[in-house]
Amino acid sequence: MPPAPAVYQWSELSYDISGDGTEPEMRIGTSSWVWQRYGLSAGDQRYAHGVTVHGRSSVTIDLNRSCSSYEALVGVDDLTLKLGKVYFSVYADGVRLWRSGPVEGGDPAVPVQVNFTGRSTVRLVVEPHSALDNLVLADWAESKFTCG
Repeated sequence: MPPAPAVYQWSELSYDISGDGTEPEMRIGTSSWVWQRYGLSAGDQRYAHGVTVHGRSSVTIDLNRSCSSYEALVGVDDLTLKLGKVYFSVYADGVRLWRSGPVEGGDPAVPVQVNFTGRSTVRLVVEPHSALDNLVLADWAESKFTCG
């Protein structure tokens, strides 16, 4: 019988300089600013955990094991006072597997579910709608990887 899948919350992942290479880890050299948090809010909805990034960001995560999926709820953080518009994308091994439409401040969070079977590296990207959106706070709420 296969072992139960392990779930890794992005809010709890370590960087590759402090990890041991057996679990998903963020690449410190190629990743933008991240705020790993407990308790965040997007679209007036509270979430238990997640990661907040700027409106222009890219974070690379080495899975370091066989992972099957990624899930999150993406939105503009309520700290931005309903301002800003961004696009979220999920890449695996250099291929874009998912992209949101425009997500604006105050909009409900958009669910993301991406199959990662056979992939080794993930890049989570936020792109601003305009230069004014570069510093918007964008949330990957309830963000998690399911691995074997």
